[in-house]
Amino acid sequence: MESLKNKIDFAVIVSVNNANPNGDPLNGNRPRVNYDGSGELSDVCIKRKIRNRLMEAGNAIFVQSDDNRVDDYRSLRSRAEGELKNIDIKDDKKYREAACKEWIDVRGFGQVFAYKGGSKKSKTKKEGSEEEGAKGEDAGVSIGIRGPVSIHPAFSVAPVNDRVSSIQITKSVSGEGDGSKRGSDTMGMKHRVDHGVYVFYGSMNPQLATKTGFSDKDADAIKEALKTLFVNDASSARPEGSMEVHKVYWWKHNCKNGQHSSAKVHRSLEVKVKERVTEPKDVTEHYDIILHELPGLKPEIIDGV
Repeated sequence: MESLKNKIDFAVIVSVNNANPNGDPLNGNRPRVNYDGSGELSDVCIKRKIRNRLMEAGNAIFVQSDDNRVDDYRSLRSRAEGELKNIDIKDDKKYREAACKEWIDVRGFGQVFAYKGGSKKSKTKKEGSEEEGAKGEDAGVSIGIRGPVSIHPAFSVAPVNDRVSSIQITKSVSGEGDGSKRGSDTMGMKHRVDHGVYVFYGSMNPQLATKTGFSDKDADAIKEALKTLFVNDASSARPEGSMEVHKVYWWKHNCKNGQHSSAKVHRSLEVKVKERVTEPKDVTEHYDIILHELPGLKPEIIDGV
């Protein structure tokens, strides 16, 4: 299949209401906030959701989460060894090609296959026969694949640090023991962002796509995943309907290098709180979404699901 022909840039506007879009494990699982008070969704979090949507659409995914795993492999190494068992990992070129052909997230986002070496038995020849010698150490391998799809973290349009609510929660039963006493595990904290609008950007590079085999069909699959990013993504922290893709902006250039730089394309979309609105609560009523024209390049504007 032919690789991606033209450069692509994209932007996604996300609305959050009474949800924890991305908890920070180093801060008690409170919503991620940077030093400016803006809310943040890490690029890893966004890619995880894209992978889940691609997998539900029937695409083979290498980096699967345990709660969405569709095979019996419990680690990335076992999945690689199981699916590429006929490929010598020391043959760098063939292993790269096989991995990219097998998994859409590898040929899209890239991947590092880095495995430690293990012990092996050396063999010595003695009088025409082989004899087991001392154990040696098998050298490890590291194969890096650079993907053509890059995604930025998402940041909120307005600060959310004063819009984070925290409540103490209790469970009706103890997680351990005989149940005669309520344990410490019955108490906890739950955090949410009352309201926020987040924006993230990304790009697809045709030059890198030629190295991995990433195609226009793959690009369309990711576009569909972005549109449906929060479908089947509900949890206690993100109840159904609390997170929504408002709009997807998809710029398809007419050449491999692009008519404009990605930075200029991303800056052409401006999202800001309307003047005289001090407490924004609705993405359609309280925000201005301004698209500045770029010569010869117009985006496809897609409503989220």
